[in-house]
Amino acid sequence: MNLYFSDQKPVGRPEKEQRLNQKAKVIWMTGLSGSGKTTIGLALEKELYKRGFLVMLLDGDLVRIGINNNLRFSVEDRMENIRRIAEVSKLFMNCGIVTIDCFISPTNKIRAMAKSIIGEEDFLEVFISASLEVCENRDIKGLYAKARTGEILEFTGISSPFDVPADPDLVLKTDEMTVEETVQKALDFILPKITLQE
Repeated sequence: MNLYFSDQKPVGRPEKEQRLNQKAKVIWMTGLSGSGKTTIGLALEKELYKRGFLVMLLDGDLVRIGINNNLRFSVEDRMENIRRIAEVSKLFMNCGIVTIDCFISPTNKIRAMAKSIIGEEDFLEVFISASLEVCENRDIKGLYAKARTGEILEFTGISSPFDVPADPDLVLKTDEMTVEETVQKALDFILPKITLQE
């Protein structure tokens, strides 16, 4: 008998969800730089964690210093950036973990690719909506100013397009609501979708 080969299958996602007492989903937050994606994502992560959910948050800065540190901001590299993020998110989801992704993901094509990788039934698209003016006023890194002077090329909202989602699952207008109000609206939408039914 060869001990190094087995017909056993890995533990499945349903069993892992039962162990964690939650339904895994990918909460995909899209919006302009400065719209509040990571701020809302972090606050939502904390609130879900308080309620006993196991959550993983991914954002642009985090992945670009690690798994995607070889990518730039060309159209091709942006697609590859999102492709890798979607694949990583799918791995977390298959472990039963709720994943919050905070990425500009500027075009319908890019977001459709992410949804196709993750699966339509598990992909919750959340549009973090704020006007360009508000986003520029919030820009503590000065990225918009650099983009307007040509120091940064292909910057979303200035020299590179952002496609407003046509049919997002949820819209959070961060230029009209407080962080607390926004997070509560997100919780009201998300909690029923990640709670295991008795």
